[in-house]
Amino acid sequence: MPLRDFLRGLGDLAPMMLAYAPISMLWGTIAAANGLSPFEAAFMSGVIYSGAAQFVLMDLWALATPLPVLFVTVFTLSLRHVLMSASVSRHMGAFSRLRATLQLFWLTDEAWAIIERRAQNEPITPAYFLGASMPIWPVWIAFTALGAAVGKALGNPAAWGLDYAFAAMFISVVAGFWKGASTGLILAASALAAVAVKLVLPGAWYILAGAAAGMIVAVLLYRDEVRT
Repeated sequence: MPLRDFLRGLGDLAPMMLAYAPISMLWGTIAAANGLSPFEAAFMSGVIYSGAAQFVLMDLWALATPLPVLFVTVFTLSLRHVLMSASVSRHMGAFSRLRATLQLFWLTDEAWAIIERRAQNEPITPAYFLGASMPIWPVWIAFTALGAAVGKALGNPAAWGLDYAFAAMFISVVAGFWKGASTGLILAASALAAVAVKLVLPGAWYILAGAAAGMIVAVLLYRDEVRT
């Protein structure tokens, strides 16, 4: 049973693993261009394990940004994982506290979407959660090291256009959550808040603003549905 659940999770995650390989290779290339060795790039991918944060980090690194600013930026970008963890924790009643804490480390945006969508139809087991999240981690690390090792031979990574791959991949997954006008309102509120904050505040605060606006509208819509 645990093995079957793990394989089901792995099957749902497999397309994301294929998409992560070139993206992590691209990041390794950028990291090497900024002076990191393959080991250093792979180590950073293993510890930070946040594509958005790592790409922004390299942009700031190239500008010789002070370390405190780098830390604050990565921390801010990673705060969305607190929101995702709070969301999926509703489905982790069968997990021990230790196991839940450890497995949440592997929760990416895409894994969150896969797990939440599965939870709409059936309970989430620890084995399924592991299969739908953890396998991307070694892929991310390995292809980061590969990209850093052969990066110079790959030419200008900016010309590949893979910086949009994360967004395209995530959109394809969350499309399954569409429930009509209410979903559109939530997305619109999130997008407007993110754009507004991006225009007036530096850094990555627009990510949190968009997430918070979307959650607020979702709660208000849910309350209206309950009352009616």
